[in-house]
Amino acid sequence: MSNIIEVKKTVVKFLKENIICYDVTVIKIGKVQDIWSAVAEVYEDDSFLKSMNLPPKQVRLFYSIKMDDNLEVTSFERLNSFEGIDFTSE
Repeated sequence: MSNIIEVKKTVVKFLKENIICYDVTVIKIGKVQDIWSAVAEVYEDDSFLKSMNLPPKQVRLFYSIKMDDNLEVTSFERLNSFEGIDFTSE
């Protein structure tokens, strides 16, 4: 069985290894049955400005990550906004 601190560390490590970002802050963690769900706030370079060869600007994005009880990431996605996501309704 995993604890919440291990879940947080796994989320941060996963995002830093898989997306180019400067900072990861886990802002929500929950568990429903055997599935851990987390939402993280991430700062990345603005891809539009980067594509136009303009000076980079960091933008705040949110990612949702799901893991099984063994802390294996089973899915992740970038969210449009945070808006108080409820894990129980998913």
